[in-house]
Amino acid sequence: MLIDVRETWEILEYGKIPGSVNIPLNEVGEALQMNPKDFNEKYNEVKPSKSDSLVFSCLAGERSKKALDTAISLGFNSAQHYAGGWKEWATYEYSEKKQGN
Repeated sequence: MLIDVRETWEILEYGKIPGSVNIPLNEVGEALQMNPKDFNEKYNEVKPSKSDSLVFSCLAGERSKKALDTAISLGFNSAQHYAGGWKEWATYEYSEKKQGN
């Protein structure tokens, strides 16, 4: 599961990596401790289990690192973060589109 920890307004303004779920950084700790039904109602996704692979992303890697630390402290030991974030992904995405791929 790819979790984008940017604020909702950032995603609306700049876009998101396809398939990512928006859980703003200040909600990550609470979200990962919600019961599955509440998580699904709030984020429209199945709540990840502690053994699932989680990848956190943000704009440039700062907030995703904080989210990663939170997830690991809660027992999500397969969590990682995408250090390049939206900035890096968008650079690759747009350069591929310009090349017609």
